[in-house]
Amino acid sequence: MGRIIAFDYGTKRVGVAVTDPLQIIATGLTTIHPKDVVDFLKNYMQTEQVELFVVGEPRQMDGTASQSAPHVKGFITILKKAFPAIPVEKIDERFTSKMASAAIAQSGLKKSDRQSKSLIDTVSATIILQSWMEQRYLRRD
Repeated sequence: MGRIIAFDYGTKRVGVAVTDPLQIIATGLTTIHPKDVVDFLKNYMQTEQVELFVVGEPRQMDGTASQSAPHVKGFITILKKAFPAIPVEKIDERFTSKMASAAIAQSGLKKSDRQSKSLIDTVSATIILQSWMEQRYLRRD
């Protein structure tokens, strides 16, 4: 069984989270620049088996695509072209940044660390992955 990698895509930073090999726990991995994602994944996949990519899909409150949706669509195209054997699934990412900020605020970190946009993106990716895992579990029932 391979790992699942989730992305919180942004034009400045991409938050990355990953499951353990048994796909039980979601953990924040890193935040990287969008142009470095493919190289990062190629290096990562030299030592780890990856089964699936999950990408947060930005939506408005009414469920329609947000302004950043075209950027995410382009990112998904890049993933599919660079890694054609790995499927890509999308999941609604509404509120993940606010949830990440709230979780970080409760973590006990210093204020300067809590305001790190990179940390927020990594935690957002973790929330995206955890949400996808919970939905998968519910679909199995």
